[in-house]
Amino acid sequence: MSLHFLDLAVIALYFVVIAGIGVWATRGPRTAERYFVAGRSIPMWAVAFTIMATIISTGTFVGHPGTAYQKGLILLVPHLLVPFVLLAVAKVVVPFYRRVVKMSAYEYIGQRFGLGGRFYTSFGFLADRIFDLGVTLVTTALAINVLTGWDLKTVILGVGVFTILYTMIGGMEAVVWTDVVQGVVLMIGGLFVLGRLMFAPEAGAPFAVVAETWRQGKLTLGSWDLSLKTFTDPALTTTWLFCLAYAVQWTRRYATDQHIVQRYLVAKSDEAASRAAFVSALLCVPVFVVFMFAGACLAGFFSLANVPPPAVPDSAMPYFLANFMPVGLLGLVVAAVLAAAMSTVSADLSSVGTVLTKDYFLHFKPDASDRACLLCGRLMIAGGGALTVIAAWLLLPEKGSAPLMERVILIASILSGGTLGLFCLGFLTTTATRQGCYVGMACCLAYTAWAILTRGPKPVVDLGLNFPLNPILIGVGGHLVLFGTGWIASKVLGGHRPEDVERLTIYGLRQNATTHTTS
Repeated sequence: MSLHFLDLAVIALYFVVIAGIGVWATRGPRTAERYFVAGRSIPMWAVAFTIMATIISTGTFVGHPGTAYQKGLILLVPHLLVPFVLLAVAKVVVPFYRRVVKMSAYEYIGQRFGLGGRFYTSFGFLADRIFDLGVTLVTTALAINVLTGWDLKTVILGVGVFTILYTMIGGMEAVVWTDVVQGVVLMIGGLFVLGRLMFAPEAGAPFAVVAETWRQGKLTLGSWDLSLKTFTDPALTTTWLFCLAYAVQWTRRYATDQHIVQRYLVAKSDEAASRAAFVSALLCVPVFVVFMFAGACLAGFFSLANVPPPAVPDSAMPYFLANFMPVGLLGLVVAAVLAAAMSTVSADLSSVGTVLTKDYFLHFKPDASDRACLLCGRLMIAGGGALTVIAAWLLLPEKGSAPLMERVILIASILSGGTLGLFCLGFLTTTATRQGCYVGMACCLAYTAWAILTRGPKPVVDLGLNFPLNPILIGVGGHLVLFGTGWIASKVLGGHRPEDVERLTIYGLRQNATTHTTS
């Protein structure tokens, strides 16, 4: 399929604006602080937009509608937990980070548990981000492939290279201001898609698709069964399990992941950062609702319009856009798909560059100059981008595979490596020690390996005592294992604790606030 000239013009205008912002962000003197945290000068509303744009990726634009089209609104309730998670994070975690760390979230783990803990959490973050960015590029390629017929791998490479370039050139400042533009384009595009579905003449009267979607059972919120089978049946993933997995995932992401923590650090003040964190959640929720609801309604639309649906559920939304969006608006929607991808990729690549520079390069070269840090950051962004493209090629879905977003939550929860448990061990207790932390990490890795290798009816390794629960609980259990064994080992073995340990825990928040006010 070839796009109309007007659609191509809209897409070209989008690329010109984004490239212009990337170049504009290079004005003035370049320092490491400005490149990695924008000189801590970004206003609250822009911080809120950049957090929202980081969370809202093409997984929201393509993957979530694909899941809703196939299985209904099974992911809606878990996504409504975001404001509750952010309320706690905004009040407690955001001001804490702004007073304890400079650029990297894993500086805190290093202060609390030493170099081993810092490397463990930062490496887990890097693996998780490369995987997540691969998912973002896959969902983008699926959409563009259906809209234009372009080769999937070519689309992945093109979007990846363009985003790498403007992120390398402009740094965090370019990321933030392009996120603002991309967030607006994404929300407008989503509303046009929903409006086109609700008033589709092919489906009959206005809102007829809603009634047909309800008749097909696609507006249900999933299974609410709560029994032993809920936790043990690998083929049954209930809303309760999704809520548990996503609550842990949201908390880990907003409280420990560098690509979000870095956004807290670019704000002008603690109050602005906290407010931005909560406002971003309020921006995310309606976007989640719009795209999941639109995805579910595609089932009603295809039925009423007597249109044969695509073979791959994750292609349902791109298929609709390619064939039923009017000229001009199609270009805007394609721009929205690209905006969703680029906002996430640029933000995450910037955080990958920051972690590799701050947690690794500066550890081994502590006397490195500002210029060397800038060069390292740019090279790390390029390297992370290359790995992301390779990961996306490996994640391309095949016919008959499970919905992409359903696979994502399982893999992402495993890659987290108990990071939230480690953060809670350090933040919520003053008794946790470095030795206890290392025991907890070892137990978490052993538990995860056992669970992955022995799960399911046909395990890779049959030990007799195999993982008995739904696979989605592997990641959730990892956090609990690390926290529990780390705390017990600290009690039994003792070991090193920082002299100012209270300052590094929740109990020192009042002390930190007093010190910050005095200074």
